[in-house]
Amino acid sequence: MRDTETEAVAAGPGAEPGAAAGPGTEPDAAADPGADPGAAADPGKEPGAAAGPGAAGPAAAGPATVASAAAGSATSTADGGVAYPAGAAYSSAAGAASTGAGGAASGPERSPSSGPGPVGGLSGSGPVGGEEEPLDLAGVGIGPFNLSLAALGQGVPGLRAAFYEQRPDFRWHPGLMIEGATLQVPFLADLVTLADPANPWSFLRFLRERDRLFPFYFAERFHMERTEYDAYCRWVSEGLAGLHFGHQVDEVRWNGERRLFEVDFTQLDARGEAEALGRSYARNLVLGIGTAPHVPEPLRPLAESPSVPVIHSAEYLAHRERLLEARHVTVVGSGQSGAEVFLDLLRRRPHGSEGLHWLTRSGAFAPMEYSKLGLEHFTPDYTRYFHGLPERVRDRLLPRQWQLHKAVDHETLAAVHEELYRRTLDGGWPDAVLMPGVRVRTAGRLGTSRLELRLEHADQEEHDRLVTDAVVLATGYRERPADGMLAALEPYLHRDSSQRLCVDAEFKLVLDSTVTGSVFVQNAERHTHGVGAPDLGLAAHRSAVILNALRGEEVYPLPRRTAFTSFGLREARSGAGAAGRSATVGV
Repeated sequence: MRDTETEAVAAGPGAEPGAAAGPGTEPDAAADPGADPGAAADPGKEPGAAAGPGAAGPAAAGPATVASAAAGSATSTADGGVAYPAGAAYSSAAGAASTGAGGAASGPERSPSSGPGPVGGLSGSGPVGGEEEPLDLAGVGIGPFNLSLAALGQGVPGLRAAFYEQRPDFRWHPGLMIEGATLQVPFLADLVTLADPANPWSFLRFLRERDRLFPFYFAERFHMERTEYDAYCRWVSEGLAGLHFGHQVDEVRWNGERRLFEVDFTQLDARGEAEALGRSYARNLVLGIGTAPHVPEPLRPLAESPSVPVIHSAEYLAHRERLLEARHVTVVGSGQSGAEVFLDLLRRRPHGSEGLHWLTRSGAFAPMEYSKLGLEHFTPDYTRYFHGLPERVRDRLLPRQWQLHKAVDHETLAAVHEELYRRTLDGGWPDAVLMPGVRVRTAGRLGTSRLELRLEHADQEEHDRLVTDAVVLATGYRERPADGMLAALEPYLHRDSSQRLCVDAEFKLVLDSTVTGSVFVQNAERHTHGVGAPDLGLAAHRSAVILNALRGEEVYPLPRRTAFTSFGLREARSGAGAAGRSATVGV
């Protein structure tokens, strides 16, 4: 499937851990076409610091806290905030929770400091009226999408921004860094180039900094390897200021009196344990908390048992040696990740004793739609068209478009066939079964070391059982829930008929008019913006849209037309697709 950002942000308490992102979209691409339509595509998403329900309540200010502060005493932070050691008392007037104009309790009063400093190179202002100037933008999660926003944000004069991530550093789909695996999007789909080709954080600049520009030129590679994309993103994350790893966002609130968002977070030590509590204030927020691996209900109890080898493909590499020792392995799911895992296991197992099954609910091991005109579904033009459709039409379209992003690229399918064919040259057939149209109804342990899968064939309407020693679930991802972190904002949030968050054309949540700040989302808007939401190829463009909307001006000029296809009658009548539209803001 196309590379997406599945892995994005690591979530806080209460949120589903382990989400992985994908190449171009996400490596673990999405679940089968027959799978839950809500399942997101592969990795390519972001690791990030998302908060979860039940998280610690009000915390004190900004990241980069001095960990050695004496218990109970406030410590100034490098970015202008104030932090308190975990367990210490907050500075609050009479200890009462204050209520903003909007009626939402804002928690104990904190020190008036506003928290972290600006993204690297951006100018910030000094204290105003005895207080540090609030952030213009606070980001939750640091995966490729928010990293793109931070990199492009560095070019916006005077922008004060900070981003928080629960994980200790940037890592993109570590479980799917299979040797030789490449992104399904070209190298131009880096963090910045499609919005700002001259940006200092481009992939080509990364190659030049590493003295690898000429080798890359002669290699003639249009698609970089996943390991190279991960190294590029880590280079950017290590060079930008204003990125605060090891900070778990617990809750955000709207303070109506100050007309600011309060962002409560927990600073974590090297072991991932709470070290200090903090709070920042921001005029606007952006959520990039990514997606989490989806485990089908019948296999969930087994996947949660450490003694049983049932793993999600997001963790494949960490368990590969154990899987190679198993007599028989079953791969479930026919997206890009499922194909790559099956191929990797096939290549590493002995001839004639492969012991592999590859199952999928979809009717075939289908190739991804990768024609030039088909790819125009991943353009701003199509995003604009899709967003303008009625909700019921969008919901009808999405499941029908699975082959745009949940199937397997042609090269991987060809490699699977070639490897299977090569194993027939001695006259035998490999011990490998590829079976479409099958779903796992139930699963359970068989004795102490084996597993039994109960299967159902859709076309034959027959049932059977499969005994195996290990299962790899290439069953996709789902958007990571942000309900816990946004609980205090619930009275202000607008939802559609399916109770999903409403997102406008500029990637902002639709909020009550009493909230003057904006909450932007990255990769949480597939239901409103279409199949391109998790795609790495649209990352830079969406970041530019957000920054333009944030500033209310054309900081980054946007293309007026991006596709030869006119997706609707209005576009066709215009004679130039979206060419006549303003390119200042919006998709």
